Amino acid sequence: MRRFTVPPAVGIVIPVFNEEAVLPELFQRLAAVFDAHPDVKWAALLVNDGSRDQTAALVRRQAAADPRFKLLELTRNFGFQAALAAGLAEAGGDALVTMDADLQDPPEIIPALVASWREGADVVRAVRRSRQETGPRRFGMDLFHGLFGRVADFPIEANTGTFGLMDRAAVDALNRLPERHRFFPGLRTWVGFTSGEVLYDRHQRAAGQPQQTMGKLVRYALDGVFSFSYLPLRLLTYVGIFISGLGFAVGLFFIIRRLLGVEVAQTGFTTLVTLVLFIGGVQLIGIGVLGEYLGRIYDEVKQRPLYVVRREPRQP
Repeated sequence: MRRFTVPPAVGIVIPVFNEEAVLPELFQRLAAVFDAHPDVKWAALLVNDGSRDQTAALVRRQAAADPRFKLLELTRNFGFQAALAAGLAEAGGDALVTMDADLQDPPEIIPALVASWREGADVVRAVRRSRQETGPRRFGMDLFHGLFGRVADFPIEANTGTFGLMDRAAVDALNRLPERHRFFPGLRTWVGFTSGEVLYDRHQRAAGQPQQTMGKLVRYALDGVFSFSYLPLRLLTYVGIFISGLGFAVGLFFIIRRLLGVEVAQTGFTTLVTLVLFIGGVQLIGIGVLGEYLGRIYDEVKQRPLYVVRREPRQP
């Protein structure tokens, strides 16, 4: 059990991008949570990731009316992970809660996360007990979570995402990680610390349209795989060994037949083309996998910042 001589300060970090439709309800529900738990000093930092609608104006208006809300603006759209990293670097507090703005992760779960932290957990993961998405997005997410735990080089909990809480020590450790292609659930697990879990039911989006397209979700999944697994490279090695062994066996077979004087049938055009296309396809796949890893190395070597801040958070 953690002991505090003063009310603990808990910050909420929320990246936002074109979320004007959902912000009024988000503000209302967060304020209700804050008001219901006056034993905690609350502050919500919303990171505007280059929105093109009225998102920034709505956050400024809310910050002027309620000093518990603050705005951090980036100069353009750097992506969700960069905006989240900006919020974690800028937000203060003894612990930070990270969440999406679309209210699929209900703010009413935050007190349970804080309670687990106050009981001693440094990292509290919100684990999805159920989720309301349907269609291709749901299938893709279920497929990713089912496979990722099997290919990752160290255990990463399934059915977890951005939603959760981190103690200040864990946040500081995470902020020291310099990589550009960030898979937040994996990084949160990698830093270690004492962990806890809170189960919850993931809701439908409260309003508006999802800002994470299928293409962005696929890239995010690839970031997770290539950041936390060497299995794609190992598979290339295994495939290369298999094809080499198969080629050696076929060659040995024909040599033995020739030595025994057995007539060797002429290899047909179809067989030759099939083998060439198969081996060429495997080589191209291998080049693509190597390219994914090399591209990430190239991004790391350039040492560009993850984000650029337009203005500091407004002070109350």
